[in-house]
Amino acid sequence: MDDTDLRAQYAILWSTPVVALVLGGLFVAFPGFFPPMSPGMTADEVARFYLDNTALTRFSMVGFNLCGIMIVPFFVLIVGRMARMGGQSGILAFSYLTSVVAGATLFALSNILFAVAAFRPERDPALVQLLNDLAWLLFIAPIGMLVAQFVLLALAVYLDDRAVFPRWVAPYSLLTAVLVAPSAGAAVFRSGPLAWDGFVSFWLRNGVIALFVAVMFVQVRAALREQERAA
Repeated sequence: MDDTDLRAQYAILWSTPVVALVLGGLFVAFPGFFPPMSPGMTADEVARFYLDNTALTRFSMVGFNLCGIMIVPFFVLIVGRMARMGGQSGILAFSYLTSVVAGATLFALSNILFAVAAFRPERDPALVQLLNDLAWLLFIAPIGMLVAQFVLLALAVYLDDRAVFPRWVAPYSLLTAVLVAPSAGAAVFRSGPLAWDGFVSFWLRNGVIALFVAVMFVQVRAALREQERAA
């Protein structure tokens, strides 16, 4: 292995905790997440929220647009590990990367819509509510690309005959897919655990994704060290 390539991968790996802290800070900074805004809010209530929280909403969404994409290189490291696995072609790695890019795009679109709602908060409350609905549904409901990521990783680990990742990563990835899949119901339900502010769609979904990134950080680090020893 080229030493420069290895250093670049370690640089990406160790930038991940910094990016995670920045994104976590932005997540906390947006008043609409703590507690999450209710789908049952009236148009006037939604408009009032953006009037009262214009500055913080703009700050957090600009931050997400600047920094959100910085988490993608970490998933590219996972793609690199998948490409080194035996017993399967690189098609699973490329499919995983496509899912990552699709998810990042939808995340960016949701940020833009939150920002648009705060751009002119004095406009017709019905329009502000529409923008808010679009932002929330894009943020929570389109879960297919995330489920695809977890399933593709699990399949690659099951087929791998080089043990790039431990075998338990496959069932863990599948379990994560099962836990996040119900949040697709946010596109239908306005109350209860499946609504966009509900326990399943908001807290469980975001919590298991954050845990998955932490777990895979440890596994990618171990895989890089093993590759370095082998080289």
